[in-house]
Amino acid sequence: MIRKQTGKLSVPAVILLVLLPLAAGLLCLGIGRVRLSPAEVFRVLLDAALNRRATSIADSTVINTRLPRVLLSLLCGAGLSVSGCAFQSLFANPLATPDTVGVASGASFGAALGILLGFGVTGIQGMSFLMGLLAVGLTWTVGRSRDRSLNAVVLAGIMIGSLFSALVSLVKFTADSETQLPAITYFLMGSFQGASYKNLAIGCIPVLAGMAVLFLIRWRMNLLPLSEDEVRSFGIRMKALRVVTVTAATVVTSSCVGMCGQVGWIGLLVPHMCRMAFKNNHLSLVPASISIGAAFMAVVDTAARSVSAQEIPVSVLTAVIGAPFFILLMRRTGGWKL
Repeated sequence: MIRKQTGKLSVPAVILLVLLPLAAGLLCLGIGRVRLSPAEVFRVLLDAALNRRATSIADSTVINTRLPRVLLSLLCGAGLSVSGCAFQSLFANPLATPDTVGVASGASFGAALGILLGFGVTGIQGMSFLMGLLAVGLTWTVGRSRDRSLNAVVLAGIMIGSLFSALVSLVKFTADSETQLPAITYFLMGSFQGASYKNLAIGCIPVLAGMAVLFLIRWRMNLLPLSEDEVRSFGIRMKALRVVTVTAATVVTSSCVGMCGQVGWIGLLVPHMCRMAFKNNHLSLVPASISIGAAFMAVVDTAARSVSAQEIPVSVLTAVIGAPFFILLMRRTGGWKL
């Protein structure tokens, strides 16, 4: 599937990665209390594209209820997955996640604070975005060292992440126990239930922009685990490359948290799944992470809203699925390697 000489994807692999999230989205649109076949879903989408008048329950179910949710799950799955891939490469650490530098914790605090202050969707997403950037800025400032090692940044990220987690607990403590506290708790557990075209339109811009940056610099991301002298021999400044990578991944992660809460395991599990099939060359690894992450999140969210009468938080399912799979993956490969 991969051209070994260059690390580029072959034409069949490109087609597969493009079709995978599209197929997953099409199937997910038909699953729910109102069961629809892929042909029926396709007919509804075609009618909507041609501006034909919606007259059936199927039209309303797909266009008004399921489509924004499936689109949001595809977007956030792709974003969290490629962000995890970027952080793992940046720190040369297979256990790195979008929260390694405190992004997810900072964004969660921003979202919780926005709910506490009574902000709407735009305000919550904005607060999440700003606090995610603030968390990374603090981590990078505290973790700067003279030897330019990233070990200090990782330690600083743990401290800043713990600080913002404590602030989330403080927000919960001060929130109204009847209205605000349940809303904050359920949101932070991860859910796409509140998906709408409005918050999708607002949140997709930074997510798509950050993903586009990571996609465009994907060949340079192969240099991240190397030393600064080795990178300089390629005519590339390591500091600038790190800043661009961290900024893009932070923008994506904080925007995703602002839209769907803190969904764990996607940024850790999916890049490892991709490495099993596409190896470590980011020319193929980045697009694979985007495609498989999108499809994986859409399927998990569909299961979360379909397996029981009451919707299960997405983060619960990702942990239930991710932990055993990751243990099996570790035992099969004999450990973690980058």
